[in-house]
Amino acid sequence: MSFLRNVNPTGAVTEFASVFRDAGPARWGYAALAALCTVGIFGTLTLTQNWIGERRLPEITYINSWPADRTEAETKAFIAANQKKKEAREKAQADADAEAQRLWMVVGRASGMDVDAIKKKADAEKAAAKAKQDAADRAAASLAAAKAQAPVAH
Repeated sequence: MSFLRNVNPTGAVTEFASVFRDAGPARWGYAALAALCTVGIFGTLTLTQNWIGERRLPEITYINSWPADRTEAETKAFIAANQKKKEAREKAQADADAEAQRLWMVVGRASGMDVDAIKKKADAEKAAAKAKQDAADRAAASLAAAKAQAPVAH
């Protein structure tokens, strides 16, 4: 609170009056123009807002991905078709990755690199990462199974 005791607005008002007097004969016109611009901007912002009534809620459109009356057989057929598409995409990606790896190995051999050692190291790192992920998945699955079997207190 000691800061507010040292604040004196009379000095600021006196300084403003002094500058306003020294501004010349056109000071009233400039002051009126500044006031008009300020009132115009705030008036436009205020009048363009809808201050009356409640805000209109957004309209929600639901998108159905499947018919509500489809049978279980149709659902299973749809899932099977999607699984085949997924497997085909994964096989195509694996083939493209293998071809890219083969080409990079040719470039590496041409550059004098020991690509077999590099591949062996990369395969070991991938195997370690997969083992770590598998362990985490098994732990999550066992935790979920333990929670599912735990009795619920009422």
